[in-house]
Amino acid sequence: MSRARLVITAVVVEGRAVREVARAYGCSPGWVSRLVARYREEGDPAFEPRSRRPLRSPNATPPDVLDHLVRLRKELAAAGLDAGAETIRWHLRHHHGISVSAATIHRHLRRAGLVEPEPKKRPRSSYVRFCAELPNEMWQSDFTHYPLEGGEDAEILSFLDDHARFALSVTAHRRVTGPVVLAQFRQATACHGVPASTLTDNGMVFTTRFSGGKGGRNGFEAELVRLGVHQNNSRPNHPTNCGKVERFQQTMKKWLRAQPVQPRTIAELQALLDVFVASYNDERPHRSLPGTLHARRCLPSPAKGGARRARCRPPRPGAPRRRR
Repeated sequence: MSRARLVITAVVVEGRAVREVARAYGCSPGWVSRLVARYREEGDPAFEPRSRRPLRSPNATPPDVLDHLVRLRKELAAAGLDAGAETIRWHLRHHHGISVSAATIHRHLRRAGLVEPEPKKRPRSSYVRFCAELPNEMWQSDFTHYPLEGGEDAEILSFLDDHARFALSVTAHRRVTGPVVLAQFRQATACHGVPASTLTDNGMVFTTRFSGGKGGRNGFEAELVRLGVHQNNSRPNHPTNCGKVERFQQTMKKWLRAQPVQPRTIAELQALLDVFVASYNDERPHRSLPGTLHARRCLPSPAKGGARRARCRPPRPGAPRRRR
């Protein structure tokens, strides 16, 4: 039995004096009087302590802002765009002049049932993250499949700058082959300069070093040697080694699936990819560095002069990669 119930019973039922009850239970007469008055006014709720939560909170996020961020979340998700707390925060600040912390946005989305908890998901802090220090220091590349409207399969080849997450080249093909990779790499270097290194998986279109044959280098590898580009390959069964381009492809395919009209031909798919790349590079906020656009990260540093992208020297063989 709670002390409040004992005190109220002693005064109201037993008829004992307030001061006597206060001395017996080690509390102040004023508290006993207020408790008894509350019981006579409210009844049984007086047995439980009142909430200490303030009636007003001047720093609380206004309800109209909370409703607005929920609508923004649904609009971004329906368009196939990223709808995380950092992205919503960026849109609120840049497009609506509203400043709300990412933690507040995530907390409200979770209360609204728009974020599903994933307790078994591996935390992001457990990964060892690396990032190239400069634009053109490393390019990541990979290709993925995407079904056309008629059921025919297409393949999308992507080249991504490791430092800026800038989409250098995203092209659609019936099938990505070694000559296709070589041709698209040459077009990308003609537009953006030659990278210091590349990072891909061990697919035959990128390398033949692990194929077990004695056919020598493929066209892509020979081009890298000719240009003095250091080639890196991920470990087998470790897609997180190429995590940036893998994540890019996930974002790209989510956007494609959200389009009202699905492509029926390679040309239509390429047209959609061109729209996506323009938005991804120039409009979409940078998730790894909140508030930064991908294209802005590719601007040259003052030390590099007039070149739009800076080329750095390839890492020494066996030198450890800088991680951050």
